Amino acid sequence: MAKTHYQLIILGGGPAGLTAGLYAARARLDHLLIEKGATGGQVLNTHWIDNYPGFPEGISGFDLMEKMAAQAKRFEMNSIMNDAVKVELPEKAAKIIHLDDGSRLTCDSLIICTGAHANNAGVPGEDRFLGKGVSYCGTCDGPFFRNLDVAVIGGGNTAVQEAEYLTKFARKVILIHRRDSLRAAKVVQEKALANPNIEFIWNSRVTAICGDKEVEAVEVTATDGQVSRRPVQGVFVFIGITPNNAGLPLDRLRADVGGFIPVDTECRTCVPGVMAAGDICAKKVRQIVNACGEGAVAVLSAESYLATLEHTS
Repeated sequence: MAKTHYQLIILGGGPAGLTAGLYAARARLDHLLIEKGATGGQVLNTHWIDNYPGFPEGISGFDLMEKMAAQAKRFEMNSIMNDAVKVELPEKAAKIIHLDDGSRLTCDSLIICTGAHANNAGVPGEDRFLGKGVSYCGTCDGPFFRNLDVAVIGGGNTAVQEAEYLTKFARKVILIHRRDSLRAAKVVQEKALANPNIEFIWNSRVTAICGDKEVEAVEVTATDGQVSRRPVQGVFVFIGITPNNAGLPLDRLRADVGGFIPVDTECRTCVPGVMAAGDICAKKVRQIVNACGEGAVAVLSAESYLATLEHTS
């Protein structure tokens, strides 16, 4: 790789990263987007998206990401496939990106768009039925389950709030929790426990997701070993998410206890010249549409930062 320094480097090629790449290319910034896998990120695994503006009939995750990538490429977005294994953020010098192939890049400004991934339940059938009844996002997929029965795995705030949300669409929501009480905040618990459309199965865990071509049932195993089968057409897994933060200087970025990166309203981190966008950020809402917006804002913040460097050089 002949060129080793850029005005801007973008880590990650999901919705936030691709939008940042598009904005950087249109602004004619000297930029590079680094993606370790297929461009599109986790969205490539999303079977169908019904809530992204501009597609009234809906669109598959793969097709949406393909269109985003094609649009960015039309403006000559510069990208490579590699893995940033370590990031260094010196106080006043250029940011340093160490790549998996042993090479090293530097940049004046950096946008972190490495994303996050939902924690799996790790049960048979979970991978097989992903997009065919198994979901990790009630807001995204709830409307697909109108008048159907669904199971929710988990007992924290997200699980209970999403179970409550799913009752807007599903005929019945069965929340399965391995303990005898919920971990969610009391006010969240009270609302869910009072909802007649939510059934609670305590001291139990889902040990298999069953079906032929789509989800048809869950196998539930109680702590006393008793096994039962509950007919459902959907399974929503809410047992936490994990940020893709390997190689990032989390102390320097003041990451929260979960490893997510705090940013201000302009997507700036606590380190000058370093922005973050998308699911890697410490926030409550993780949707494709707000990840894209954050990617755009992050580039505008990068431009403002680069302008300050020009004035002081």
